[in-house]
Parts: sequence; C-alpha cells; structure tokens
Amino acid sequence: MAYIDALQRQKTIFLTGMSGKRAAVPFHADELRAAAKKRLSAHAWAYLAGGAGDELSVAANRTAFSKVSIRPRMMRGDASPDFSTRLFGQDFAFPLLLAPIGVLDLICPEADRVVARACREVGVPFIFSNQAGTPMELCAQDMGDTSRWFQLYWSKSDDLVRSFVQRAEACGCSAIVLTVDTTLLGWRNRDLKLAYLPFLRGMGIAQYTSDPVFNALLAEGEGMAMSGTPKPAVTWATIGNLLRLKANYPGGLVKNLFRKAPLQAVRLFVNIYSNPALSWDQVYELRQQTQLPILIKGILRADDALKALDAGADGIIVSNHGGRQVDGAIPTLDALLGIRKALPKPYPVLLDSGIRSGSDLFKALALGADAVLLGRPYAYGLSIAGQQGVEAVLQNFLNDFELTARLAGCRRVSEINEDMVSVRSE
Repeated sequence: MAYIDALQRQKTIFLTGMSGKRAAVPFHADELRAAAKKRLSAHAWAYLAGGAGDELSVAANRTAFSKVSIRPRMMRGDASPDFSTRLFGQDFAFPLLLAPIGVLDLICPEADRVVARACREVGVPFIFSNQAGTPMELCAQDMGDTSRWFQLYWSKSDDLVRSFVQRAEACGCSAIVLTVDTTLLGWRNRDLKLAYLPFLRGMGIAQYTSDPVFNALLAEGEGMAMSGTPKPAVTWATIGNLLRLKANYPGGLVKNLFRKAPLQAVRLFVNIYSNPALSWDQVYELRQQTQLPILIKGILRADDALKALDAGADGIIVSNHGGRQVDGAIPTLDALLGIRKALPKPYPVLLDSGIRSGSDLFKALALGADAVLLGRPYAYGLSIAGQQGVEAVLQNFLNDFELTARLAGCRRVSEINEDMVSVRSE
C-alpha cells in the first residue's frame, strides 16, 4: 500500500474500531518494543535491542529528545502540506530512510527482502546492510523503483570492498554509506552474557558468501583457520551450532552437510570483517572508486565532520550506532547542533540513533538534520507482523510526523527550523 495521509488513516482506524477490530502493531514506541520482545528468542532480542556496556548511550539517545520542546504556531493554513525533500538529486516523499540493521534474519527468513518489499509499498528508501542475511541484488529486485543505498564496512580486503561497491552500483544503489564507528565490535553485555554472536552461526554474512572476491579468497584457502582464536571444545552444543551454520549457508543443510566451505566462510569473515586500521585515506580511496554520493556514518564531532568534507564525502550521518559501540557516547541529537554549525546547509547532515516517533523527526529537522534514519522500530514491526508490521510502523511514524508538523504550523520541511523548538540545558 502506498502512503496513506494521516487524516484518512485516522478515520479508517476509528471506523474499523466500530466493528471491534484494533491494530495488531502497537502505536506507542514502548508498547511496540514490548510486543516485539514477546515474539523474539532471547538471542535475537539481545542482539536487536541491546547496546554497549551498561547501555547508557541507548538511554541517553532517548533522553536527548525529551529535552527538546516544540513551539507550535497557530492559524497557519495548512490545507495542502508537502513534506517532500531532495537529497543527492533524488526526490523523497518524506525526509526519512530506513537504517541498515545487520542480521535481520534473526527475526525471520529472508527478512531483508521482507523489509525491502515494505519500503517499496510505502515509498520509503532502504539502506541495505553490509551484514544482511540476503544478497543486495535480491533486495534490489524487491525494491522496484524505490531508492536504495548501500552501507559499507571497510574490511581488511580492499579487493572485497571494491567488489561490494561495484555490486551496489550494478543493482541500482544510489549512495554509499561508509560506516566508520565499527572498526572493532563494541563491548555488548547482553550478547556476552549469552555468549552468542550470530555471524558464527552463518547469519548476516550473505553479502560475503555471494561475492566473487570473497569466494575466490575461500578457494585460495584463506578460511582454513580463525586467526588468534582457540577452537571451541566439541560438545553437543558445538555440533548443533555447526549444523545451524551449514543450514544457514547457501544451499541449505543437505547440500552442505559434508562440505567444509560453510565453516571456512565463517572463519574468513571473522578474520577480515573489521579493520581497526581504517583512516581518512580510505575515504579518499573510495572517492576514486565510485561516482555515487558517499556519506560517512558514525560522526559525532564537528572536527570529524569537517574531515569528512575535506576527504570528499558528500554528506554525513550523525550516529552513535544506536548506542551499540561506545557506552557513554554523546547522544546524537546533542551532537547535531555543533556539527550543523560546522557544516552549514546545503551540505547534507542526516541523523540516526534514538528516533522513535514523528515528533522526533520534527525535532531533528528543527535542529538542522536534513533527514533521519529509523532503525529498531521497523525491526520490531517485522517481528510482530512481517511485511505488514514494517508497513504499519512506517505508516504510523509518517502519520505522526505529518500531524505533528501541521499542528505546529509547518506545511513544508523548509518551515521546520530552530525557531520551532526550545532546548532545555539541564
């Protein structure tokens, strides 16, 4: 279904309620989160909802939005609102994209394709995850003409990075989002408590196992050993996890039962996935590899934002990875104001981490963001009701934003500025 305007959808919901029917997907962010938790395994919930350390930054992302108040204007005459925006030569109906979330296949099979179809139906762009459970080419087929970008992690293999970029170009991605805050995996207490990392079960590595460079490295024997890591003891749990790995690998369990490739692929992935040596030199290098717009995701400081500009990036995404990397990192909304001043418009500055409602989008735009990325909420919708759940979350979010903006007296994105909000300092 295409986007349904807020007033029409409100009427439909209330009229349907006359027959005793209520929405399956909760509207309130906390209720949405609670409903998703009931549907997911302990491992999936820990990975999806958890953050780094004691999760102070996860909470701080939300607190930052609560310190911003909207200052509505009255009697503005908003009968014909238009909240479309333009980024990198592309027209978007709303300043919203879906953030890349890795290992969505923890929620359901082919989850990335399910989300891609939901984005196509509602008309919201999707940023394909580098750690997807489905190759980007298949997701691109499901997107139709809807815009898609590709998130890139710079691995230890430059050839593999080039291959990912070329594939993204070939399947119609219109921007590259280089994520720079995950050169090492954050200390995530929930995952550590369960001693669970989905990649070791063959999940979230479909971009790799579908890549010709990665498979060439496998054929050369690069996955024979996992560097610097002891082998786990052989137990029934080990055997069970090995069988799950083989089942998750392309071809399925029967085909892979006696093959060494699945285990070798996981070993190779672990060996090359993150690159602690990542520097601004790689941004210069990426600029030479592609004509697509490049955004740097993970910026939290104005000086780094200026370095991104100097290195040739076409925009940045202010992000602390949803609080999953550095516990105690500055909330993204707090970082936005200083970065926006350092990079005056029209240089594009997007924001993610902590976005939960349409009013959050309004506040982010007012403080200088050109668009926002929505993350965990759409994954919660996916866990509750599949594609329909994702669509419902998107409709709810955009309806909320539409009404918030109109009731605040804004008819265009350009009217949502710093004068529309006040920020408490305490």
